[in-house]
Amino acid sequence: MLNSFLLLAEAVLYFGVMVTLFRFRQRIGLGVFVCALGVMHFLETYLASVFYVALPFGMVSPGSAVLFSGKLVMLLLLYIKEDAATVRQPIYGLLLGNALMIGLVLVLRLHEIAPLPNGRLPDIGFIDQMGWLMVWGTTLLFVDAILIILLYEKLGRYLRKALFSRILISAACVLTFDQAGFFTALHFVAGAPIAVFFGGWFAKMAAALAYSTMLVAYIKWFEARQVPAPRGLSDIFDTLTYRERYEALVEHVGRDGLTGLLHRGRFDSDGEAAVAASLRTAKPLSLLIIDVDHFKSINDRFGHAEGDKVLKSVAALLGEIIDPEDQVFRIGGEEFAILCSRSHSVARLLGESIRQAVKTSASTSRFDITVSAGISTVSETTRCLADVFALADQRLYKAKSTGRDRVVGEPGGHEVDSLTPRTRPARGIGA
Repeated sequence: MLNSFLLLAEAVLYFGVMVTLFRFRQRIGLGVFVCALGVMHFLETYLASVFYVALPFGMVSPGSAVLFSGKLVMLLLLYIKEDAATVRQPIYGLLLGNALMIGLVLVLRLHEIAPLPNGRLPDIGFIDQMGWLMVWGTTLLFVDAILIILLYEKLGRYLRKALFSRILISAACVLTFDQAGFFTALHFVAGAPIAVFFGGWFAKMAAALAYSTMLVAYIKWFEARQVPAPRGLSDIFDTLTYRERYEALVEHVGRDGLTGLLHRGRFDSDGEAAVAASLRTAKPLSLLIIDVDHFKSINDRFGHAEGDKVLKSVAALLGEIIDPEDQVFRIGGEEFAILCSRSHSVARLLGESIRQAVKTSASTSRFDITVSAGISTVSETTRCLADVFALADQRLYKAKSTGRDRVVGEPGGHEVDSLTPRTRPARGIGA
């Protein structure tokens, strides 16, 4: 009588803890439930191989009758309230994890084992026995989980409104199949007597009844109500998650939706700050404005979808070529800007590298893409972003009007030149 009461208490404890973790999955994450489900696998296999208690109808192991039966019902709950794609994750994880364990044990056997000071050595035979039982048990679990889901769905055609009957019949049938399969392995590996089969089967049928009752009660009384969202941040993990999402949102807000580059608004704000820092510290700062040549013809001939792919490819190339401390922006339809802490001559070499990279890139070769660039550097005559931008833009216009596919910087090798009138309409910062 005591053994029966203890088995029932173990089932209630197991079920209560597991459904509590499942109930709060929206707050603590479904992974907590799945991990708790997985860590019990070794214990249930160990108990099923060596730990038995006597009941009036035979020998029973809590590992098989309580823990394994409970796990199968938990997987059914996961399927009912989530979906098949979710429930397969712990099943595949257990199967592959146990296969990995067997592989590691085979490698561990090659070690020259040193005894402990008391002379004790690890029982490799026990590890072998447990490992193969776990692999066989997990394989059965894989089959059982598929069968119980298929049977549950099949019974839905006839017992759609009888949730208790669907769960009970599904659990009882699959646990019967499992008992036959696991006892076969247990008999040959551990020498389990036939009494273990009958005792385990009666116990699993009782477990199916108990777990089905508790599961239906849980679904009807608890899952129908939403768990209230916590006020504030409940623990350090919530705090870290909140911070990471906030930082990701802030980063995303300042980026162009198509290319992922920093957008024009960020160029205006970051550019002003960069120019001010350059003047304050006397460190060089150069601006490259890059324009994709004949981009309109690509849109007209191949469509805007292909044009978007070209812009993404050019943006990716720019991101690969620049240094980590440089900044690259998309400031217009097919125009990009780069702020880099380099002297004018080095920035011009960067421009040439970009021009050659775009011209020879496999991702843009279909359209024979070329780019033109204008470069300016912070100096005594360009002491604000508007001046630096206007001068670089003027040189870009010169590159476009003199044949394209070229980089234009300071004329004649001089360090500075003046802003001159252009036939092209001027564009101000923020325009």
